[in-house]
Amino acid sequence: MKVWLQVTSGRGPVECCRVVVEVCSEIICEGSEQGLEVEFLAGESGPVKRTWYSSIITVEGDEKQVEDFVKSWEGTVLWITNSPYRLHHKRKNWFVGVKRLEVAKVQDFKENEVEFTTTRSSGPGGQHVNKTESCVVAIHLPTGIKVTSSNRSSQFQNKQIAIELLKAKLATLEAEKELKVEQTNWQNHNELERGNPVRTFKRRLT
Repeated sequence: MKVWLQVTSGRGPVECCRVVVEVCSEIICEGSEQGLEVEFLAGESGPVKRTWYSSIITVEGDEKQVEDFVKSWEGTVLWITNSPYRLHHKRKNWFVGVKRLEVAKVQDFKENEVEFTTTRSSGPGGQHVNKTESCVVAIHLPTGIKVTSSNRSSQFQNKQIAIELLKAKLATLEAEKELKVEQTNWQNHNELERGNPVRTFKRRLT
């Protein structure tokens, strides 16, 4: 079973964008410790370095184990710390949201409407990555949505990930058009619940 998770700052201040990065790290570490395959796929860059407005993570493994893990994270996460960006700022509570993306519900997706190009990956992977055009750029022609996948050394694997990323973004558009809050993915930026956190961390942001 494979589940896509979005971690979002709710369009909060820069501290929340920094917490998105930290929560992603916590999810990946905890999932890996439980024997799940957890992978960071994409992030929407925040206002300063090492911050994200939102990010997408996949969790894969045994169905029950994945469901239990995802349920333990879905909701609002509270991070308690002084601001590393505003020295005298009094606020210490920073909230981010975690919610699954309904990628499988995308309707009328046609792969022949996607334009693929390949480039050399600039990410980790050593000489092999740098010498092969493994990075895949995919553009959904009807909407103009563009994604890039370079996490894997295989061009085929990156193409499959790029397709799923496009579906995730298209799922967001469909949800917004239907105005159904429970199915809205990137709309979480505007709907983040501040109370009743499912997780609370009290740790300094660096």
